[in-house]
Amino acid sequence: MEEKKYDSSSIQVLEGLEAVRKRPGMYIGTTSSRGLHHLVWEIVDNAIDEALAGFCTHIEVIIGKENTITVKDNGRGIPVDIHPKTKKSTVETVYTVLHAGGKFGGGGYKVSGGLHGVGASVVNALSSWLEVRVYRDGKVYFQRYSNGGHAEDELKIIEECAKDRTGTTVTFKPDPNIFTETTTFEYEILKIRLRELAFLNKGLRISLYDEREVDKSDSFCYEGGLKEYVTMLNQSKNPIHETIIDISGVDKDISLEVALQYNETYNSSIYSFVNNITTPEGGTHEDGVRRALTRILNKYAVSSGMLKNNDDSLTGDDVREGLTMIISIKHPNPQFEGQTKTKLGNAEVRGISDKIFSTAFERFLMEHPDEARAIVDKGMTASRARVAAKKARELTRRKGDLDITNFYGKLSDCKSKDASVSEIFLVEGDSAGGSAIKGRNSMTQAILPLRGKILNVEKARLDRALSNEEIRTIITAFGTGIGEEFDLSKLRYHKIIIMTDADVDGSHIRVLLLTLFYRFFRPIVEAGHVFAAQPPLFVIKHGKTIKYVLNETERDEYLASLPENTKYEIARMKGLGEMDAEELNETTMDIEKRVLRQITVEDAMLADETFAQLMGEEVEPRRNFIEENAVYVENLDV
Repeated sequence: MEEKKYDSSSIQVLEGLEAVRKRPGMYIGTTSSRGLHHLVWEIVDNAIDEALAGFCTHIEVIIGKENTITVKDNGRGIPVDIHPKTKKSTVETVYTVLHAGGKFGGGGYKVSGGLHGVGASVVNALSSWLEVRVYRDGKVYFQRYSNGGHAEDELKIIEECAKDRTGTTVTFKPDPNIFTETTTFEYEILKIRLRELAFLNKGLRISLYDEREVDKSDSFCYEGGLKEYVTMLNQSKNPIHETIIDISGVDKDISLEVALQYNETYNSSIYSFVNNITTPEGGTHEDGVRRALTRILNKYAVSSGMLKNNDDSLTGDDVREGLTMIISIKHPNPQFEGQTKTKLGNAEVRGISDKIFSTAFERFLMEHPDEARAIVDKGMTASRARVAAKKARELTRRKGDLDITNFYGKLSDCKSKDASVSEIFLVEGDSAGGSAIKGRNSMTQAILPLRGKILNVEKARLDRALSNEEIRTIITAFGTGIGEEFDLSKLRYHKIIIMTDADVDGSHIRVLLLTLFYRFFRPIVEAGHVFAAQPPLFVIKHGKTIKYVLNETERDEYLASLPENTKYEIARMKGLGEMDAEELNETTMDIEKRVLRQITVEDAMLADETFAQLMGEEVEPRRNFIEENAVYVENLDV
């Protein structure tokens, strides 16, 4: 098949660029840190598109000393000829005209991610300045834009280069008038996403450099692609079979790749992507694979005699227990539900994914009977636990509003039935719980004291978790149910606040609760309903002024702000259980004065990996984490 020429005819123009600076949220979602980093993804996506087309092997991302970003690729280089419609160079068209790109059927790309051509121009519009260098035909073409994407001069040749050097280099500086919250790029955020892109694009090297710090860099290249991704995700877990099952196929120009491996844990970790874009809400590609997985495992269980005729079939939850799976499809025309691209909607993909996966997975089971039996056996064990969990779950159901006041004498509910204004404090210990009950606003604040440390659900199935009194109380209080019965709309409190001491035990209790929420109530965390109270560490008194501060840094900053010769007293705050009701209200519960930290799941995969590492069965990854992150101090005699 003859390759279509990549020139100005490949770039289709839909409309102009005017509204981006006025309404940036429409194009990048938010002007917070997330939106700031989204600018990088848009330029990187253009380079990835060159890799998907088979023309780019290395992408470099450089954080400059002044928080600029440079993205280099060795693709073909943006066409430099005059575009027939705009009468400008194609480079200037791409960077100044909204919806101009090689992604609209002009022959530039069969498959692409990004914002369908708005990416480059949006980044330009939201930058103080942007510079682009194109390497083509032995020449280096250059153009600079400023003041919201306006070209300072025409595209021009600034030097010559080797004939075989091709690619595009883009450098931009985000506009602080747009990104008022922050213009500082976070290395870890960039690192995590670039590593993910390297896994998803087998053999592509992606390098990250930070010029703000000496020798800070990472480079990723995975010849094994998704198989290596699964290996990394399972490094803190015990796989039940050595072979990572790798399935791929193409049907009607839609390619599917799936990698999976089962482990000894009780939770599933399934992540899906479309054209390198993560789809946290799944969609038809994930539906097809899940459906096929359940059907094929049941078929094998029956044909092998492991599942008898009178036995109940394995459910989707049964066969997904302990499963780590990555699903990636490349689609020439993906249709997403909603503007945030979190769920794939193409109906034809469900059947294609099912067909490709089921054929290859069934063949794997027949050719690997030991692995097949281990997988089916785990599903059957999960099935038995599910029946036990169903009985235990009955204990968490509320029969009426009066019942909730009798949860082992624990919950002091609020009077309001409006979930949007109601909040529940999960308080460490009965003593602190007593003070919290006295110091609360009883109209909107509910108090649930917790005795000791709850069960670590990372090491327990749902049936065992549901036999734990503390966990049953939490489930009942929330009102959402759990597992297949979970319903976020029934959540009784839109703020769930973890209130523990600022010490090691308090931190451990907080992590145990977060593990519970992430594994069993993840939609609550994703919806932004979970918070951690921030009780102050010090109180500073001078004259008639009393100032509470959260940590040593705030203490030092506040003291430095006082006039010279000010006499003051500093006292370390007592634990929550030692505070009286007035102190607890003023420092931690009063909505006008308190400080809450919202718990978010920006990167579900990283969160999954971290919980497994810190709370799972395997000790070695936890020991390594502690050794790498511990802060050592000299033991001085005092």
